[in-house]
Amino acid sequence: MRRLSSFSPTPGFSLPVGIAVFGVATSLFGQQPHHPIGLSNFDRVPASSLFAGFTLFAAATPGSAQQAPEPTTISREVKDVFERCAKAVVKIQATDQHGELSGTGFFVDPMGTLYTAYSVGGESENINVEFKGKKYPARQLMADMRSGIALLKVDLASPALPIGNSEQLEIATPVVTIGYPLDLGETPSFGIVGGFDRKCFGGFFPTKHLRVNLPPQRGEGGAPLLNLKGEVVGILLYSFENSSCYALPIEAAEKLRSDYVRFGEPRYGWIGTNVQEAATPTEGSRAVTTKVMKDTPAAEAGLKPGDVVLQIGRTKVHEPEDILEASFFLTAGDAVPITVARGGEKITFQIQADSYPDGRVAAPAKYAMPLNLQSMPTGTP
Repeated sequence: MRRLSSFSPTPGFSLPVGIAVFGVATSLFGQQPHHPIGLSNFDRVPASSLFAGFTLFAAATPGSAQQAPEPTTISREVKDVFERCAKAVVKIQATDQHGELSGTGFFVDPMGTLYTAYSVGGESENINVEFKGKKYPARQLMADMRSGIALLKVDLASPALPIGNSEQLEIATPVVTIGYPLDLGETPSFGIVGGFDRKCFGGFFPTKHLRVNLPPQRGEGGAPLLNLKGEVVGILLYSFENSSCYALPIEAAEKLRSDYVRFGEPRYGWIGTNVQEAATPTEGSRAVTTKVMKDTPAAEAGLKPGDVVLQIGRTKVHEPEDILEASFFLTAGDAVPITVARGGEKITFQIQADSYPDGRVAAPAKYAMPLNLQSMPTGTP
């Protein structure tokens, strides 16, 4: 069976709650953490392994020198992206209870704010960012287990990568990543978008992830996924064997950064309904409400059992999985329009989302999608 690996960099590290639905996998930083089945981290390898790899490459190299071919258009574009964007990508080093770890991060504003993977900056101490040949101390602003990312801050003026739009990506769209693999220098990798996945091996991601066909390398957890304009469209989080990896869409990360700016922490919303798949579609949707909980935002707004959910915010709903996607972007305290079909007519409710009722992060179901908004992992104000 193929396996996925997450970017957790330290021995014994456990995956974020939002991903723990998948099981156990091998870490790429030299440890055996508890990860989703097939999901593990980009970790280091022993020096002996590196030398062994060099020997194999040397054996496969022709003895006679060959003239380098002319660069193609795509290689020039990749080089251009690398030269323009590498200055905003940094190496991150830190420690935790298991020892030293390293990964990749990138600046998103001129004031030293940067994204990285939760496995790199989520539960670490003594975090340092290597920038322009110098090391600077960094502090954690936010770490979110559900999405698998962390937001760090360095007190310096910094370059910043422009934010793109992952919704413009299609299958086979070319993409580039820049990271710090194997304790080496900044390195570009080129690949294509292979898919847009909500689940893997029977478990569900907290939101849609980008499956990217490019060679993942240890130490690249938290690296930016870039389009050929040099805009960030995702953050590398998990590897899939040695041939591809998963990235969190940048819109999901930006939702959380907006929450931090507004509230100082992530604020996932909840409305209090149970939804399951209907036998037949209504207005193109099979997501039918089976229960509206008492004294919840949904009950106060007037939602009823039997309502077929057609749209949540900007997300059109065709099946219960679409509600899982939409619920990630709900923010506690914000009003969201929800359109349902009831008795042959469409009704739109303005519902003010609340935080998860017991004030904690909820664990996801292990084997099947929990068909309700409140049962997925959610943050609290």
